Amino acid sequence: MKYSIVTFGCRVNQADSLGFEEALLAGGGQAVSPIDADLVVVNTCSVTAAADQGARQAVRRIARTNPDVRIVMTGCYATRCGAEVAALPNVVQIIRNPDKEQFAAIVGDLGVSTAARFGDGQGSCGALLEPGVAGRTAFTLRVQTGCAQPCAYCIIPVTRGAPRSVPVETVRQELARAVAAGFREVALTGVHLGSYGRDLPRPSSLAELLDELSASGRGAVRLRISSLEPMDCVPAIVDLVERQPMLARHFHLPLQHASDRMLRCMRRPYTLAQYAALVDDIRTRMPEASIGSDVIVGFPGETDDDFPQLAAYLERSPLSHVHVFPYSDRPGTAATAMPDKVSGLVIRERAQQVRAVSARLAERFRSSQVGTVHRGLALEDGSLVVTGNYLKVRIPPGRQRNDWLEVRIASADGDRLVGEVL
Repeated sequence: MKYSIVTFGCRVNQADSLGFEEALLAGGGQAVSPIDADLVVVNTCSVTAAADQGARQAVRRIARTNPDVRIVMTGCYATRCGAEVAALPNVVQIIRNPDKEQFAAIVGDLGVSTAARFGDGQGSCGALLEPGVAGRTAFTLRVQTGCAQPCAYCIIPVTRGAPRSVPVETVRQELARAVAAGFREVALTGVHLGSYGRDLPRPSSLAELLDELSASGRGAVRLRISSLEPMDCVPAIVDLVERQPMLARHFHLPLQHASDRMLRCMRRPYTLAQYAALVDDIRTRMPEASIGSDVIVGFPGETDDDFPQLAAYLERSPLSHVHVFPYSDRPGTAATAMPDKVSGLVIRERAQQVRAVSARLAERFRSSQVGTVHRGLALEDGSLVVTGNYLKVRIPPGRQRNDWLEVRIASADGDRLVGEVL
């Protein structure tokens, strides 16, 4: 059976898709492009209207170029709008987010052979994922799903449900399994990662999990923390990243806005001053750390006074890059019913301005790293390295994918970094 997996959205979806891939490989499946596949799994996002549209366009394109393909839809858009998704061409099955753990059984009912996940047999059946499969060098490990944070703009608590943490022992076993398979970088992810452990029978925390994993890893793998809400980035986590070489010096801390009035409207539980103190402290303690963020432009009620506060803070901030999300209504969220909607034209103009600021921040950060030395992991054909602080650095060819290398950043030319191997 030939299969393909198309993934939209966040690292949580990427982690789920890794599980789908492993189940299909373990059943003897062969990964191919969507145009050649018998089965295509589309793992959707629904954080914006554009994400929904992208999934629809992808399904129609796949069905048009591969008329006999069977398409399985899953993820947040498929969970939120099941009837709408079921009407798309060639869709034969919808797997809602709560049912993703039963992926192998559900797809098996379609006549697709799948073995038990994480099999240990010989040959293709029982095969494990390994670096290089589907172009992946790093492994994404989901340790938590669900969210109870009532952000006014977000539909994810509806599509992902209440917070649920993976038991510590299971996380430890999965990390050991990824390392045994050859992965040298593992990204820990969750829908609300910072809430990890609060729901477990024996309550824990993300800081405790990181401490335990980094203490037991002995340098065999680099752990990267994915997106973390600023109120959850507690001093214990910053301390761990600063002192533990196993933890990548990389933070992604969504700000969403720099106007306190807008933050209150969005139901974000912090102020700009609190956010700024956090990222300033990180930058002071770890000058080489990557600090990314997300912002929303055009949220209902955003005025000509609010937006300049956002642009001005970003310009002077220590952030290394910013992802810009133009606001779009998500039916079922509080923001949908809010008055004073911002026009589409204004939203696009504001998004363009913030993207320009983000480009300057990224260029400034890259330039600041010239002359610094980093431990990096070789990607692709071995001529590209990703560092702990999330820089992509070009090096001379001749290295193997998934090798650890010590690299000095020699030059920065726009978005291109060039390094030398020490």
